[in-house]
Amino acid sequence: MAGVASGVGKTTIATGLMAALHRRGIEVANAKVGPDFIDPGYHALATGRPPRNLDPWLCGADHLPGLAGRAGDGADLLVIEGVMGLFDGADDGSPSSTADLAALLDAPVVLVVDASAMSSSVAAIVRGFRDHDERVRLGGVICNRVGSDRHEALLRQAIGPLGVPVVGCLRRDDAFEWRDRHLGLVPVAERATAVSRSIDRLAHAVERDLDLAAIESIAREAPRLDVAHPPMPAHVGPCRIAVAGGAAFTFSYADNVEALRAAGAEIVPLDPRRDPTLPDGIGGLIVGGGFPEVFGEELSANVDLRSEVRSRIAAGLPTWAECGGLLWLAAALDDRPMVGALPVRAALGARLTLGYRTVRTRRDSVIGPEGTRFRGHEFHYSTCDPPGEALALDAAHRSGREGFATPTLLATYVHHHAGGDTSLIEHFVGAVVSSSS
Repeated sequence: MAGVASGVGKTTIATGLMAALHRRGIEVANAKVGPDFIDPGYHALATGRPPRNLDPWLCGADHLPGLAGRAGDGADLLVIEGVMGLFDGADDGSPSSTADLAALLDAPVVLVVDASAMSSSVAAIVRGFRDHDERVRLGGVICNRVGSDRHEALLRQAIGPLGVPVVGCLRRDDAFEWRDRHLGLVPVAERATAVSRSIDRLAHAVERDLDLAAIESIAREAPRLDVAHPPMPAHVGPCRIAVAGGAAFTFSYADNVEALRAAGAEIVPLDPRRDPTLPDGIGGLIVGGGFPEVFGEELSANVDLRSEVRSRIAAGLPTWAECGGLLWLAAALDDRPMVGALPVRAALGARLTLGYRTVRTRRDSVIGPEGTRFRGHEFHYSTCDPPGEALALDAAHRSGREGFATPTLLATYVHHHAGGDTSLIEHFVGAVVSSSS
């Protein structure tokens, strides 16, 4: 059974709700609409299950029910946090919003409204969200940042005639003021103990102010769907692939890791801040996104690992780097020496590059031959000089070239989610197997 939370303050509330339901003995599955990496880490800590993303644009709407089924496998409830506002999505108008996903799953929506500066006006907001799209079933409303008992009474009185149940009024509470960074919340891996304590406080506030039984009942209104299994790559042979992690590289999709394993890869963790060498016996390297700029001094100080990675890549080690991984492979990041496998200097800037991208490779690379097409997304403040020209990007407000590729390498700002297309994973693992034989 699924329920979708959407609105202002939804990340902290959705995480607190997951934790509170989990504390009641309910097996709660978790997911996030859209391409976010950080929020799902909080969800995973709250529920004890893998982080999941459900993105109709990246994965294709047809695959979303199957991916939701994977996310909810073995659980009593699937709680899905929305992205942006309920109806916000990709510029090209294709299915991508929280409302689109709710319609695909026939899942009820619990709307979170910032009620801090209103009373009777809340009715107009709730009515608008209820009536804007007939596909969306508004199951309930949570009023956030409520100031007093009197304020709560006024809000409930205004919403009451609409026939949409108010399932809670969260008071202004410091527990909901989470630490932010330039790309959103600070990743769980950086301060797991502190985040766990924060989630406990969130769960307590949710138990105090929300009607958990009513929310559970709304979620259980979602029909059970007969869904197809999500795609998986063919098994192309055993190999060992080092996957960068630790506090500096926390951006990875659970579906990608599972696809790598299905293709025959053994995942070997690598912490580029701490590990002095690459793991023994690896035949490939994946370095995803994260915050290498925050840990630049430590990454730069790990001279032996940087030297080994540079030499192994030059010798043909199959390597796939995305965003933060691209920065680590650069010659320098904000004047700190990095691996030096790419002829590029990277720097953190003040301008955000964000959005979905349709990509076509202009070179043979480790994910496929020239002309390989896939969907991905960018989310970064940094820039590279030169930007590279191995990939052609197409989007509503950004077209051009970027990235670096050789037959054994791909380094790009674009993140790929393998939930709907596992062919890139299959090709990469095949390249690793071939290079190791």
